[in-house]
Amino acid sequence: MKTAVVTDSTAYIPKELREKLNIHMIPLSVIFGNESYQEEVEISAADFYEEVKHKELPTTSQPAVGEFVELFEKLSKEYDAVVSIHLSSGISGTYQGAVSAGNMVEGIHVFPFDSEISCMVQGFYVLEAAEMAQAGKSPDEIMARLEEMRETLTAYFMVDDLSHLQRGGRLSSAQAIIGSLLQVKPLLHFEDKMIVPFEKIRTRKKAMKRIVELLGEAVASGEPHRAVIIHANREEEAIEWKQELEAQYPHVEFMISYFGPVIGTHLGEGSMGLGWVKK
Repeated sequence: MKTAVVTDSTAYIPKELREKLNIHMIPLSVIFGNESYQEEVEISAADFYEEVKHKELPTTSQPAVGEFVELFEKLSKEYDAVVSIHLSSGISGTYQGAVSAGNMVEGIHVFPFDSEISCMVQGFYVLEAAEMAQAGKSPDEIMARLEEMRETLTAYFMVDDLSHLQRGGRLSSAQAIIGSLLQVKPLLHFEDKMIVPFEKIRTRKKAMKRIVELLGEAVASGEPHRAVIIHANREEEAIEWKQELEAQYPHVEFMISYFGPVIGTHLGEGSMGLGWVKK
């Protein structure tokens, strides 16, 4: 059985890696006024962070079901099945779009997977699925492995500016004002598919230190883990953090990724995150 792997742009998997592992990607979009841009296709993360300095914060939109139908029909000519992995259904209807399209397309069996998370931590599922598909594993074997990964996969992130969450309807104006005055850096995570506060921490430095403590607890057994540092236009800071963490946790394989346009719209520039999973 030949299996294709599909994800959406919010996994932020570099194009060269998608091509190498034959990963198919459906883009979400950011909308500035009347102009819509597909992230990872028509607008890069760097261009996005430059744009938002001069313009109103954009809105975001999920792919139309028709885009999934078109891709699945194209894949049906070459593949028997599709494992379609998407950002949390609690923050976007993208996963549901894949489910709907899977029920509409004939000639190919679609296995949708709700990552219940986003960004490159979602990408961990995608990379694993793609490697298994290339090795000839069945969709059922891939889906079982993804569920197994769910047990140890997690991420925490810190927003630098509460106004983005407030403007996006994730935080009340009062909370944003009080939080800014107190320099609160809310530590966030995904719980029951939604982004929720984990802890309120006073400074950026303390928030990042707390994330490292949580990583340390998770990898204390010494078993190999894979981790990713995710930044919103803070590449130098991410590189420095990676070097520190590699020295501290030699049994963890670290990589760097970013919050692209869609997720960056809701979190804002300066946000930092760290996610991990047991290998």
